[in-house]
Amino acid sequence: MEYDFKTKEELYIRVRPALHAKLEEFRRLNYPNIKEEDIWNYLSEIKWSKSNNLALSDIVSDIIHLDVKILNNYLSEKKGV
Repeated sequence: MEYDFKTKEELYIRVRPALHAKLEEFRRLNYPNIKEEDIWNYLSEIKWSKSNNLALSDIVSDIIHLDVKILNNYLSEKKGV
């Protein structure tokens, strides 16, 4: 099965269940301030910015395997802390 997404918004909607699952994991680990958008923005800006033709399975895998410490470092740098 092949997926073709015309916009980042379409892709975001498609992977939203994985983002939500990761968000719930972070909440269980006591990181209540992280948002779905934070996960998406980190992966879009850092992990996927230099990649072309990523498979949907690779994108979902990156979401599921994202380390909370890496995301927290990204958020801290973004806020200038």
